[in-house]
Amino acid sequence: VNGIEIYSMKIDSKVTSRFAHNIITSRAVNRGNVHKEVFFDVELPKTAFITNFSMTIDGVTYPGTIKEKEVAKKQYEKAVSKGQTAGLVKASGRKTEKFTVSVNIEAGSEVTFELTYEELLKRQFGKYEMFIKVKPKQLVKDFEIEVNIFEPQGISELEAEGTFITNDLQNIIKKTFSEKKGHLSFKPTLDQQRTCANCSQSVLDGDFTVRYDVKRTTLDNLQIVNGYFVHFFAPTNLPKLPKNVIFVIDISGSMSGREIEQTRQALLKILDDIKEDDFFNFILFGSEVHTWKDTLIKATPENLDEARKFVRSIDTEGMTNLHGGIMRGIDMLNAAHQGNLVPKRSASIIIMLTDGQPNVGISNTHDIQEHVKKAIEGRYTLYNLGFGYGVDYNFLEKMALENKGLARRIYPDSDAALQLQGFYDEVSNPMLTDVELNYPENEISDLTKNSFKHFYDGSEIVVAGRFIDNNQNSLTVDVRGEGANDALSYTTQQDAEQTAKAFQEQEYIFGDYIERLWAYLTIEQLLEKRIAATGEEKENLTAEALALSLKYMFVTPLTSMVVTKPETYDNQDGIADKPIEGIDIPYMCIVYAKLLFIVKLISIKPCFTPQLSYLYTTHPTWYTSVDGDPHFIISVPQKDDAICFNINENPGAVLNLINDPVTGITVNGELIGDKRANNNAKIQNTYFGKLGIANKHLDFKLTVTPEKITVQNGNEKTGLTWLDSVTLQQEGLSLIINRKKNLVLSMGSGASFVIVLHQVWKKHPLHQDFLGLYTLESDKLSEQTHGLLGQFFRPIDFTILEIHPGSDPKKPDATMIVKNKELTVTRGWQKDYRKDPKQGVDIPCWFVHNNGAGLIDGVHTDYIVSNLF
Repeated sequence: VNGIEIYSMKIDSKVTSRFAHNIITSRAVNRGNVHKEVFFDVELPKTAFITNFSMTIDGVTYPGTIKEKEVAKKQYEKAVSKGQTAGLVKASGRKTEKFTVSVNIEAGSEVTFELTYEELLKRQFGKYEMFIKVKPKQLVKDFEIEVNIFEPQGISELEAEGTFITNDLQNIIKKTFSEKKGHLSFKPTLDQQRTCANCSQSVLDGDFTVRYDVKRTTLDNLQIVNGYFVHFFAPTNLPKLPKNVIFVIDISGSMSGREIEQTRQALLKILDDIKEDDFFNFILFGSEVHTWKDTLIKATPENLDEARKFVRSIDTEGMTNLHGGIMRGIDMLNAAHQGNLVPKRSASIIIMLTDGQPNVGISNTHDIQEHVKKAIEGRYTLYNLGFGYGVDYNFLEKMALENKGLARRIYPDSDAALQLQGFYDEVSNPMLTDVELNYPENEISDLTKNSFKHFYDGSEIVVAGRFIDNNQNSLTVDVRGEGANDALSYTTQQDAEQTAKAFQEQEYIFGDYIERLWAYLTIEQLLEKRIAATGEEKENLTAEALALSLKYMFVTPLTSMVVTKPETYDNQDGIADKPIEGIDIPYMCIVYAKLLFIVKLISIKPCFTPQLSYLYTTHPTWYTSVDGDPHFIISVPQKDDAICFNINENPGAVLNLINDPVTGITVNGELIGDKRANNNAKIQNTYFGKLGIANKHLDFKLTVTPEKITVQNGNEKTGLTWLDSVTLQQEGLSLIINRKKNLVLSMGSGASFVIVLHQVWKKHPLHQDFLGLYTLESDKLSEQTHGLLGQFFRPIDFTILEIHPGSDPKKPDATMIVKNKELTVTRGWQKDYRKDPKQGVDIPCWFVHNNGAGLIDGVHTDYIVSNLF
């Protein structure tokens, strides 16, 4: 392809006791006459940690090194400051995350890329699964996948399948297994890789999945090696526990259309799988909370038929009273247990599905978390399913983890109903509750999680730890759990000699695999605990996880891998970061459609707007804003920093914020002051009391005050209020009002804006309601854009020197070199109210004094205009 030939690609996997060590090696040669860029592009399972990477060019190896994220970032920024090209190595998909790196190589030169990653394979539905993404993007002369599995318990079954595997390719998959060893290989020839005879297109494009299970003669398996142990607990043939499950379903307006239809499909299929011993109910929340039945009811055939009729009738309405819905579910479970309506030996589960953020009743997510945790008190398991991208996933994940459950994102694709059903299948067969694996405290240190609310059929509990005495070679474990008929209680023992006998086949072992498995599991659980932690506890968890990540060389959310490329080629540094699932995405989805008819703005659509969510999440750090009194924040992403300044002007002044003569977009703001002058203040407080956004090419004007919103299209005017929740769309324009919170205006090919409403206490003696403005996708405006904000839509660079104490001991001063000027600046912070209009988030920034003098072009009075339009 373009003179670059990938002549070899090998994926070599060694799995020892469920812990997989994978090496991907790719070799390429530049057969062209000039230097060319070669890409190494691979997708990894999200649960994997990268542990090593290297490039070998013409016999010289250039390794990647794993460092603390902040240290890596400084090295990366240093490369940028020297004018070197720097690439950010980061991306993610539904099941995978992508590692990409590139290098320029001379004509005739060769390059070898080698990436190593490790993961603990999870057991689901009775099998361990290893997922390999196959996408070489061209025919490869020497392509091979080789998997070697070693399980001391013995292997009971082994299979492999691929989404791209045809009948012809099926015979190429070679597999063998006997006793403890399993081997699998897939090595297609060039002709077998072609989509058709003499084609240059490769059929190798999709997922290759290996599944296996182990023989189980006992309830568990304990292994001890070099001072570390791992304990696998997966009992079989236990009677299933009855379960009490409450489905708490979001039916707000944003769920209308495909989302609610897919939810109905999934619930109908789930009803087919509910056992007759189970108890269940449905709770629906929009603006109001509705229940199907007043109490949990048994899953008799008659009740299931009635439930199916109810599910088919579910429709959307109103806003998102999430707090009311989930609290009703908890109250119903409490009443069922207190009234002995459900079996004493049963598993109680709440499954909540939502696509938005709470905005009716109690809407503060921290308050909801506290109420839910206090109400559940560890008695039930909460699973939160976030539908689509408009949810506050961080909030859902924290709340689930605090209540012994987990969160799962449901992707808004055509198979969303199958995703919902698939999750239910994972938790539909509880076998035990309140499982505890107890180890002698005086013998063990650094134990991973050892108590579990539920054990589900087909899964596995894994506990690892290390001995206080490295020479200890035996261990006794007490196992406890509550089953359907009686309590499970037994003691198991193991010594190191038994493990050593099982592991005589040394070629299957990679290093200190149990120690690395312990480190992997410990880091994973520390990061999980960190999600719900705060303050000193969060700091301690972070420090512990970071230390282990660095010691065992794992790329985790706390570490990065610096990929240093050779100077003789392109002198380039890149950062490999592990993507984080729980991106906090603001609520952008219309929750209530008020029936309006506006000429030209004819599409009134109660639905989630993916485009706006994309704008908000893809550029979380590249924005400019003006808010408060009024303070301007200019994000400088290449510095991972910000510059801020205030404009002090009299009430009534209209400031030009953005003016783009090419797109025809202008934004102006009119200042208001406090209700009365504060004699103690040297300068009167002012805020934006009115904002005007115009697009002369669309003949469109938007006027916003804290009291009302006026949309003008040509000669047509429409008045709205902040009490409305609406979505208005026309070609090239989209307007969303999120009731009493914010307004989002997207100009299609131009920038998008968020206007935040700030409301003060009605009888406040001094302050008035005011507005804040945040810009998104500002790079879509032309290079001629100007204004107090608009001039910063182009990249700005600065250097900070001579940091020293200032007049405020908490805020040091420094010298800033910007636009070839030296300015005295102060380190401080300003409030960002995009996500929380009440409290805001403190954004650290360098404050430029005297109305931004030296930073803004000209002086601030140059930006005063005569009127809003």
